[in-house]
Amino acid sequence: MSYTALYRKFRPQSFIDVKGQEHIVITLKNQIKADRIGHAYLFCGTRGTGKTTIAKIFAKAVNCESPIDGSPCGECKSCRTISAGASMNVIEIDAASNNGVDSIREIREEVAYSPAEGKYKVYIIDEVHMLSIGAFNALLKTLEEPPSYVIFILATTEVHKIPVTILSRCQRYDFRRITMDTMIERLKDLMEIEQVKVEEKAFRLIAKTADGSMRDALSLLEQCTGFYFGQELTYDKALEVLGAVDTGVFSKLLSFLLEKDSLSSIRLLEEIVMQGRELNQFVLDFTWYLRNLLLVKASHEMEDVVDMSSENLSRLKEEAKLIEMNTLLRFIRIFSKLSGQIKFAMQKRVVIEIALIKLCTPNMEENLDSLTERIKTLEEKIQKGSFEIAVSNPKERVEKEERKREKAPLPKAVPEDIREVVKNWNSIVGTMEPLFQNALKGVQLSSEGDKLLIVTDKKLTAACFGQEEHRKELLYAIESKIQKKVDVIVKKLETGQEFDETYPDISKMIHMDIEIED
Repeated sequence: MSYTALYRKFRPQSFIDVKGQEHIVITLKNQIKADRIGHAYLFCGTRGTGKTTIAKIFAKAVNCESPIDGSPCGECKSCRTISAGASMNVIEIDAASNNGVDSIREIREEVAYSPAEGKYKVYIIDEVHMLSIGAFNALLKTLEEPPSYVIFILATTEVHKIPVTILSRCQRYDFRRITMDTMIERLKDLMEIEQVKVEEKAFRLIAKTADGSMRDALSLLEQCTGFYFGQELTYDKALEVLGAVDTGVFSKLLSFLLEKDSLSSIRLLEEIVMQGRELNQFVLDFTWYLRNLLLVKASHEMEDVVDMSSENLSRLKEEAKLIEMNTLLRFIRIFSKLSGQIKFAMQKRVVIEIALIKLCTPNMEENLDSLTERIKTLEEKIQKGSFEIAVSNPKERVEKEERKREKAPLPKAVPEDIREVVKNWNSIVGTMEPLFQNALKGVQLSSEGDKLLIVTDKKLTAACFGQEEHRKELLYAIESKIQKKVDVIVKKLETGQEFDETYPDISKMIHMDIEIED
């Protein structure tokens, strides 16, 4: 027997099997039980949400010899014939390829004949918005006053293209996008039947990529399991097959953009390209990531709107604290515009690189939000002391250079526990989340008595570890590595201060390079 695709193999055959469209299923079942069946229905909604599936189940239910609670029994002759696609009472028409007046005239001629078996003749017209104006006009009269044994079910993904005269003659049902939780539950059930092992995070990635379409989710899952046939489908394997990017990368990219580090941003993009990730999907996913950040920052009660795990939602809330609303709106505007441009771009990578540089360089734009960003950047430079006025007096310039060259003496002794932390600094930071790894990049380690002193010139780093919960994360990482408690102080350099000039770098005494690798 030939192989059957998952979405065809597991297509629901009864209303009870339909997931995510309960508001429509209940209404149709009540109509069948009360024998108040309409003559024309319009099913609207995005692809893969069950429009054609419910239309076929409804056609079986109205012709079923012994329906059960408004659902087809699936056992009678009528149900079996319709399920096999051999029934003369259910006529499926693809309006995309049969969109002319002649096709509709044939329907008008056929409806004059009552069904040879069963109660109703059901016409399912898929993608009905593709019909020509002449075809719609030819359908009008029949749709308004069909024979009592005829039911029309019109399905469309673009309801705005259907004439108002057609809409007013139909009962309209709007199909919702399938939620991630509903989709994941369905995929798990099917994989248990298929006896295929799939990691929980892989299910969530596939459901997110499907964007509310159950059919797309099944197709993507089939693609992933087919590539790794006979193996457990893990999150990393699903990422590789789908060409998607891990959300940790988005967190890393955001930190580079907030630091206005265009070089690191482009290097990260190069890593994504070399991994074979799909750039169109990367732009869409990062735009969606920024959208989630905006929702979380706008309100603390966005759990129902931001559809993600509690772990990722918690991390998103922490990241939202580090970015201002105007900056976030500017990022979203640029990437939203980019998502439209990249579809037709010949050099997708170049277009994205330009957008990243633009995000890191507000003075490339002249609109209001970029002007606000430029003012903010200028204020930060003044606070850091990097915005300097040229010294006109040569003597003052020489004295200033000499002060810069003066180094604070290294301490004569360092406590053993702090020495142990410095030696293992790279591995300690490596165990933390990307958000903290980026925040700790470029810091200098010093000591203040028996306490570890972490010195930074970045406002974001000081703000991050100024929060108690983030400081606890750092302490936990240190304690897990050296199995001892160490007090930590995080200090930000004041205006005019420099690393070696103010605080001694004890890593030089221990001969340890503490630079964090990307």
